[in-house]
Amino acid sequence: MERPSPSLLSSRKVPCLAVGVRTPCLGLERGTPALRKGFGSLGAPRREDAGCQSSATMKVKVIPVLEDNYMYLVIEEHTREAVAVDVAVPKRLLEIVGREGVSLTTVLTTHYHWDHARGNAELARLRPGLAVLGADERICALTRKLVHGEELRFGAIHVRCLLTPGHTSGHMSYFLWEEECPDPPAVFSGDALSVAGCGLRLESTAQQMYESLTVTLGSLPPETKVFCGHEHTLGNLEFAQKVEPGNDHVRAKLSWAKKRDEDDLPTVPSTLSEELLYNPFLRVAEEPVRKFTGKAAPAEVLEALCKERASFQRAAEPLQPQARALLALQWGLLGTPRQK
Repeated sequence: MERPSPSLLSSRKVPCLAVGVRTPCLGLERGTPALRKGFGSLGAPRREDAGCQSSATMKVKVIPVLEDNYMYLVIEEHTREAVAVDVAVPKRLLEIVGREGVSLTTVLTTHYHWDHARGNAELARLRPGLAVLGADERICALTRKLVHGEELRFGAIHVRCLLTPGHTSGHMSYFLWEEECPDPPAVFSGDALSVAGCGLRLESTAQQMYESLTVTLGSLPPETKVFCGHEHTLGNLEFAQKVEPGNDHVRAKLSWAKKRDEDDLPTVPSTLSEELLYNPFLRVAEEPVRKFTGKAAPAEVLEALCKERASFQRAAEPLQPQARALLALQWGLLGTPRQK
């Protein structure tokens, strides 16, 4: 499939998505049964109510699930229509849908991996007529396959579908904005781009991944809010510091992220302009990053970074057996681990 030129994304004046720039509503969804490193006792999860990034027209609910995943509920406040992104735990999602009093019409899935799509089938069974959209036929319960550059509309919300292969060959990111809105747009990037990092390259070539990051996503408006699929920020920034020990932006962001972690707060969203300052996977043309990898060509630098990052894993505190059992019983959160 032929990609449109970068100018399609960068030169067109894109009305902005309101995601709480002026009137933020912070905190994660209360009662979220996710347990991760540093989460409190069962029943008192950390990052409680990370909640909403909202304005008069749009609200984005940030919902932590599994060990470190985020799923999202995007609400069009005028029509009360809702769109979910990466449904991993349908029961949890439907709780929030019910509490918000909205009509869930669509699921946007970034890629087929179990921790992003495992809830699609159950949700479709519970909500007949639900549209489950994505770019990969391997996505569970897919009702329609999307193509790169396709645009969708939900009330005042526009969605542009951006194919971003790298982590998987059929990975789709979703760029959202509203017309006549002064607030920034947003991208739901799944595992293509995360705060200070990106997902492991599993299926595509390094060149494809480079184009996804630097051309497709990198040419979005710099103020774009980045809502990613995982809370991997501390580990990503620790790796970024290893790559660029002299980068003051990395140092400052890491200090900020540690404080967020201590205060039980999420690190999403970031912005694209911020990512360009400290995310090594977007900085493959910078001399310190090239020097770290010993490579010169951008795609080769990226490939070397991916290999280094794969071996640089933060030690995660495992869930206690009783916590795992209770989570599995109550929410069906934990299944046979597969590649993320």
